[in-house]
Amino acid sequence: MTTPRLPKVAGIDSPPGQVPPPAHTVAPVPAAPAVPCAPSAPAAPGAVIQDRLAGWVSDLTTLHELTERLARTAALEDALHELLRAGATLVGARRGLVVLEPGDGRGPDTTVGLGLSRPDLGHIETVPRGATSYGRILDGLSTDPEARADLLSEDGLDPRHREVAARLGYAASYALPLATEAAGRLGAAVWLYDEPAEPGERRRHLIGLYAAYATEHLARLLELERTRAWSGTIAEELLPSRLPRVADVQLAVRHRTGPRGGGDWYDALPLPEGALGLAVGSVTGSGASAVAAMGRLRASLRAYAVMEGEDPVAVLSDLELLLRLTEPARSATALFAYCEPAQRKIVLAGAGHTPPLVIGERRTEFAETTLSAPLGMLACWEAPSVEIAPEPGETVLLYTDGLLRRTGDAMDRAFARLHAAAASIPKGIREDPGAIADHILGAMLPDGLDTADSDEDVVLLAARFA
Repeated sequence: MTTPRLPKVAGIDSPPGQVPPPAHTVAPVPAAPAVPCAPSAPAAPGAVIQDRLAGWVSDLTTLHELTERLARTAALEDALHELLRAGATLVGARRGLVVLEPGDGRGPDTTVGLGLSRPDLGHIETVPRGATSYGRILDGLSTDPEARADLLSEDGLDPRHREVAARLGYAASYALPLATEAAGRLGAAVWLYDEPAEPGERRRHLIGLYAAYATEHLARLLELERTRAWSGTIAEELLPSRLPRVADVQLAVRHRTGPRGGGDWYDALPLPEGALGLAVGSVTGSGASAVAAMGRLRASLRAYAVMEGEDPVAVLSDLELLLRLTEPARSATALFAYCEPAQRKIVLAGAGHTPPLVIGERRTEFAETTLSAPLGMLACWEAPSVEIAPEPGETVLLYTDGLLRRTGDAMDRAFARLHAAAASIPKGIREDPGAIADHILGAMLPDGLDTADSDEDVVLLAARFA
């Protein structure tokens, strides 16, 4: 779109909390005293060069500071916010928004604002895409890599666009595409001016350099975000979509997956004669190979549990043989429990796994299980099973060691923290296994540590017996 040159040129005007333009490194040359009735003397060539060099150094220093801030962002949304803040500093705007809309259609699609509330963004989104500078960039309708618009004097402006601009109080915009040769179009960023203005040539050059770097950084974070989402989806699909309903027992599970996808898993399956099989385990490694191994191990354990679930030792022995023959370079831990809810009887065996925790009104204690090496660590695995009998109203908690390792404590201290967390469960939530699991997660991993990026998966499977 052709628009007249705007009268006001915006420069770097750092809002509070932003990086201020560094001062010139060369002191200005003092002006010569005026001579009456004599023509003014031209500036010395050396002084002009010094001023230009000082300006370049100032610009490069500012650009370096802003790109360093962006490089420190590790999450996609944080990088989008930083891009908006830095861009506003460079073009002299106060508000803006960035629309992430990858051209390959794989998402994620999102809109992030600076100085704009969610309702403000909603108003802007009601403007037809073809009437906005960033919308034309996203739809490939703009051939100008820089889209500038004076909303007060532009002819043929969409009435809805004019209405929204007046409502939100902005009079001009400056938009840039976010695209790379390798990743293609990622989105567009637009900054809004309170009055007719546009960045000068020098500022447009700086924002262009910054945007090129920012787009490459966003492309890397976008790919990482997609990989995390893919790994998480695959891992969740390989786990039970819902827990079974079995008489005389209530079940609840909490699962937290690391960013690269891990091998922690759980299962609960009804067995003949009203019995119930409960299992938790962990496969070494992370990423796609660990997720695939976890899926194979869980599927095999289900088959063995149906055939010989009354003997947990036989189930894990079969699993050991399978793992040793099919994946000799991998090891795993597992715990399988054969439960008879009506009799409140549990027979279990573990292979290198953490012991269950029994939580009740009168006791909070770890079940006594035999020590055994993980699956795949010995030529032939076998360890005796143990039997526990939970009292009415007690909850048996199965968990993976990721719960302990995410705390960052030594294992003995982590076990002590887990015991203390279970002992401190309020009386009012002891009848709800889901609330029990949530309480333990919050006590063990406070301040969002249960959702923070970590290489350690976490699984809690709680079974409360009536």
